[in-house]
Amino acid sequence: MAESGGNPWLLLIHQLPAKPDYLRVKVWRRLQRIGAVAMKNAVWALPRSDVALEDFHWLLKEIAADGGEAMLCEASFVAGLTEAQEALLERLDPARERMRRRSAEVVAAGPASPVGEGASRGGGRVWVTRAGVHVDRIASAWLICRRLDPEARFRFVAESGYAPAAGGAELRFDMFEGEFTHEGDRCTFEVLASRFAPGEAALQRLARMVHDLDFKDAKYGAPETPGFALALEGICARHASDGARLESGAALLDDLYAGLGAPGEAPAAPGPPASGTEGRTD
Repeated sequence: MAESGGNPWLLLIHQLPAKPDYLRVKVWRRLQRIGAVAMKNAVWALPRSDVALEDFHWLLKEIAADGGEAMLCEASFVAGLTEAQEALLERLDPARERMRRRSAEVVAAGPASPVGEGASRGGGRVWVTRAGVHVDRIASAWLICRRLDPEARFRFVAESGYAPAAGGAELRFDMFEGEFTHEGDRCTFEVLASRFAPGEAALQRLARMVHDLDFKDAKYGAPETPGFALALEGICARHASDGARLESGAALLDDLYAGLGAPGEAPAAPGPPASGTEGRTD
């Protein structure tokens, strides 16, 4: 049996309670959608990447919330794999290399700029999130600028090793133990929308789209979601800088928000638009 090499992999190992019955189906479907490979009945593998780490972390949190147990570890496969398992892992190699290149581009770009009108004059709070922003973080930053803090400034960090500034000078979003993050089966954008714009139809429709893309569970299945996903993928492919991603994402979300309003009904004013300022860091 050939060795699989020293490339790092993430392993999610879980134990689920006998009840409720739906939990096993829910977890299995989520693992399928994020592309995890089953090594054993309760051991699942993904190539080590920021995206995979995020997917496994949120799933681990959900399993614990539903009464199960789960652990996450990093490993290298040395021997003992079946031929079928080796073939499955090898098929994931191209995806691993793409994710590594994207992570390297983000690191090479350095700390991203603050985004928002306040970036040019130092106003607003500092909002902190994980580097390499994608669906939930892009949408949440847009909503923060439009509803909570029109002069918001954003800081992007590696979650491991990050310590919040003393005195509450920074607010964290879409981060573990952040002030605004996932709650139960709701993504960060859903949490923000329910708290600060409850009952607003256009935002609720948008929240359902963000949920499906972030959780990868197809819970709502809105027909607009695939197009929204494609547009976001294009933004992330074009821009390594997190600040540029938020800026382009804000323009996309402004248009989508307007389009999701009921016919003949103007959506509530979203507030001042965000204009990114490249080259400036906190």
